[in-house]
Amino acid sequence: MAARLRHFNQEQSGDLCASRGPEGRSTINGCTANGTLFPRSEAGTGPTASARPHRSQDGRLAQWTFDAITWAARTSGRAGPLRRALANHVERKIRSRADHPNPRHPAAVEQDKIALGLGFLSLAERSLASGSLGAPALRALLRNLYSGVLVRRGGASAKERFRQRHGQTPGDFLVISPGKACNLRCEGCYANSGAHKEKLAWPVFERVVGEAYREWGTRVFIISGGEPLAYRDQGKGVLDLAERFPDCFFVMYTNGTLVDDEVAKRMGELGNLSPALSVEGMREATDARRGEGVFDKVLVAMDRLRHEGVLYGISLTATRKNAETILSDTVVDTFFEKKEARYAFVFHYMPIGRAYTLDLMMTPEQRFTLFERVWSLIRERHLFIADFWNSATASNGCLAAGRAGGYFHVNWNGDVAPCVFLPYTSKNVNEVFEGGGTLDDIWAHPFYADIRRWQREYGYREAHETCSGDCGNWIAPCLIRDHHSEFMNLMAEHPDVRPLDDDAGTAQDDPAYHAGLEEFDRDYEALTGPEWEERYRKGTGKPPAPMKRR
Repeated sequence: MAARLRHFNQEQSGDLCASRGPEGRSTINGCTANGTLFPRSEAGTGPTASARPHRSQDGRLAQWTFDAITWAARTSGRAGPLRRALANHVERKIRSRADHPNPRHPAAVEQDKIALGLGFLSLAERSLASGSLGAPALRALLRNLYSGVLVRRGGASAKERFRQRHGQTPGDFLVISPGKACNLRCEGCYANSGAHKEKLAWPVFERVVGEAYREWGTRVFIISGGEPLAYRDQGKGVLDLAERFPDCFFVMYTNGTLVDDEVAKRMGELGNLSPALSVEGMREATDARRGEGVFDKVLVAMDRLRHEGVLYGISLTATRKNAETILSDTVVDTFFEKKEARYAFVFHYMPIGRAYTLDLMMTPEQRFTLFERVWSLIRERHLFIADFWNSATASNGCLAAGRAGGYFHVNWNGDVAPCVFLPYTSKNVNEVFEGGGTLDDIWAHPFYADIRRWQREYGYREAHETCSGDCGNWIAPCLIRDHHSEFMNLMAEHPDVRPLDDDAGTAQDDPAYHAGLEEFDRDYEALTGPEWEERYRKGTGKPPAPMKRR
């Protein structure tokens, strides 16, 4: 397996090696992940790839502190009474949010946030009870994700400087697809991945992460593709990036077929990279879309990851073909209970990418049924499931275009899109960096600013603001799918915006495509609008069920 991965990557490296700095060293402008300066390269463009962050005395003390906390957590996790007492205390704290209504959204939204918070608590409790997480993964979960992101909200000082520059808060995470290459060819792939060589040069990949860390306070990075493990440039891959930024948390969407013993071992040693392995449900559905034998390879990959103490989850794509079964009891029990996946990301098939078709998109009725199923599993079984559309009632709507709590997507060509599923761009990181610009110049572009304006008109408010009560229907949050005519009007106002690929260009000029999406919008609003009005705007929400301690 390792030999096959190296063979696959040989074709993906080398063609961009000319972009290396002096003596073949990759460079990146600015500071290290913990804010300390690297030695400048001879070209004066940034730190050398071989340099390592210098840890201050305070940094070493923090590291020792979290080492002690990790040891204590693993020890207490094996001690049932102590673990259960701690979990009871945290559960009470999370549920107490309902006692303090938040003026930025309807009261019922707070109950959804509480339910997701309890799902995260359950993730941690399950991991501690089973002893399945290694020390590096547990340390990253506590330090990078819980303390660094959920408590401190990332780099607070960087976010404050950003607010002083722009009057708004930057996004909380960034999605990067560094390479288009993939060893599979799945039906309806949004990225149209396959045997492609398009990829970000390593110095650009590294700089995007470093600059977002330093200037935006970003601590969470989602790595997509293509297949992330197929990415190589200048001898570097996504695992090297996780090592390069040890106090960030990385989630990687992977098909799992390239996770061999060596890869799993290194993930276990890093701790701060969590793979979400893609399945379509059980064996028949997965192999039908991804290729014969893929399902079994994913199960083997999970066994390897569990053996190395890696925190991992699953990634599911709901289509018209599998909407009723993708979160069936069989699927949930197989992956959450038997295979010990700790979370699930649910995506909906979007009519973009390879051979796009409206016929694979869920019907309005299927989508709303999935909405109910997702929230039932979260509220009743306390599973951590993030559905990028159906969880919008907990994220205060659309996450696109770098609004606070949201993100941008950077692809293999350096094109920056507002969202993974909105394949249009007005900026390219390669061009911006070559012209002396920064990520701020991308964030401020009028196209992205108008999307953030639309989000505010639809009811989104930052944490310190108050919603007037006119929040739009967050069961239907998606600009391109749920409000397609408004999206097309916005596109018309920005003639410099271009499609990311030929498929997106074809869709842009396809009247039947637009008519079909607008019909879907009308039907879905008719189905969900009354639910939003009664359940969320007028109601107080449904409290999650009591948790059962392990």
